[in-house]
Amino acid sequence: MSYVDGFVLAVPKANLDDYKKLANLAGPIWMEHGALSYVECIGDDVPYGEVTSFPRAVQAKDDEIVVFAWVVYESRQSRDAVMAKVMADERIKMDWSAMPFDGKRMIFGGFQPFIQL
Repeated sequence: MSYVDGFVLAVPKANLDDYKKLANLAGPIWMEHGALSYVECIGDDVPYGEVTSFPRAVQAKDDEIVVFAWVVYESRQSRDAVMAKVMADERIKMDWSAMPFDGKRMIFGGFQPFIQL
């Protein structure tokens, strides 16, 4: 069964075009190195919950939009190999302090699917 990396982050609305450029650079690199799919989504219906929500999870401010993204791989082993290649790829090396979002508030992790229809 496949393996999935998931990401949730808050992007300042003023930086959304820069974020889209970054995603359009990164996606093909992930695919080239073996990812099965790469998806980036801009929050369209993500209400601020009373207790929990996507905006609360990333401490989104009024001028920020939530981005939800995921990458699918053949397996955990494939993901580890793909990530090593992506992180070594010179095309994606950048100054993390110049990112169009606050990386400290990004949530990410790897997930093993238990149902895949």
